[in-house]
Amino acid sequence: MSDNNVKTIIGEVFNEIADAMKTGNFGSRVKVGLTTLGSEHGTAELVKGAEMAAKKYSDFEIVLIGPKADTALRIVEVNNEEEMHHKMDAMLQAGELDAAVTMHYNFPIGVSTVGRVVTPGFGKELIMAATTGTSSTNRVEGLVKNTLYGIIAAKAIGVENPTVGILNIDGARKVEGALKELKSKGYDINFSESVRSDGGIVMRGNDLLAAAADIIVMDSLTGNLMMKIFSAFTTGGSYEAMGYGYGPGVGEHYDKIICILSRASGAPVVSEALRYAASCAKGKLQQIAKEEFAKARKAGLDDILKGLTVESGKAASKEDYKMPDKKTVVHSIAGIDILELDNAVMTLGKAGIYSESGMGCTGPIVLVAEEDYNKAIDILLGNKFISERPLESHC
Repeated sequence: MSDNNVKTIIGEVFNEIADAMKTGNFGSRVKVGLTTLGSEHGTAELVKGAEMAAKKYSDFEIVLIGPKADTALRIVEVNNEEEMHHKMDAMLQAGELDAAVTMHYNFPIGVSTVGRVVTPGFGKELIMAATTGTSSTNRVEGLVKNTLYGIIAAKAIGVENPTVGILNIDGARKVEGALKELKSKGYDINFSESVRSDGGIVMRGNDLLAAAADIIVMDSLTGNLMMKIFSAFTTGGSYEAMGYGYGPGVGEHYDKIICILSRASGAPVVSEALRYAASCAKGKLQQIAKEEFAKARKAGLDDILKGLTVESGKAASKEDYKMPDKKTVVHSIAGIDILELDNAVMTLGKAGIYSESGMGCTGPIVLVAEEDYNKAIDILLGNKFISERPLESHC
């Protein structure tokens, strides 16, 4: 064991003793992992962000997953990004980590991330639901779910009765009607009012800048754009210097706390993303998700969502077919329209190829096994789900 590792372990023990004496809580601290490969600014920038968080916050432990680095923080060494994510997932599954912060991570359909920024107008915090991922292949249904995801994340970080507004984007009025119906049937939503003179719960750009609501609901592509603007508007765009990152993936049955960074995220954002992840773990985000969905379902959520769902314009044949045996899927195929994602998976299944739908940072993806990759692309090209041979999806 190296001198650095010995010093790290001793430091962790003394920090835990000090925290326990201060708080009266003699249980172990929350452990948050940070993967350190993949940044446009290099591993050193991510390590710097972790060290900033370690100096600023003493109530959680940071574990780095990546190559060797000159730091006193604990490092679980890996050789490449694929191994890094496998290790991160394994540590979360085993309970060795309570949460993790990473990039290049593909969430399943039904999970979206909830971002958190500080707005320039009044220096207020704003939660944006959502910033990556896809809550549903139906746009309006997805926006309704994003509302719940935002409420869940807000409550996990201690905002007990968050205010909610809907960004004025395509589908906003249908979402407004659905949410008002849900509230009328018993689910408590605390609607905000626009700062503009005509008010209302549909938010304009002014409301984003002013943080007129604790949570502003939007689709993930709009949210991703807004996160980049809020995070990097003072730096020219190449370095994200403000905010808490793109946030945790939230879904009704999602059982991990994985917060997302951009490849452009700088050390200050890395530091606060670790804080955000720790807060979600301490606030029991998964348990809150179960509770909020139970309350929403009691108020008729399922029936409301069914009323919003419409048939895709190019629906695949619905005849029965046997899904091929499950495989480990490692290659992603991008370029498929979100409304055609389920149909693409069905078409591949009929051709004997097992696949899974997901969401990469650039949009919808289909994941297939290595041996099926080229054949799957040919099938998707032949059925016009994609228009050209794509590159693999990366953030």
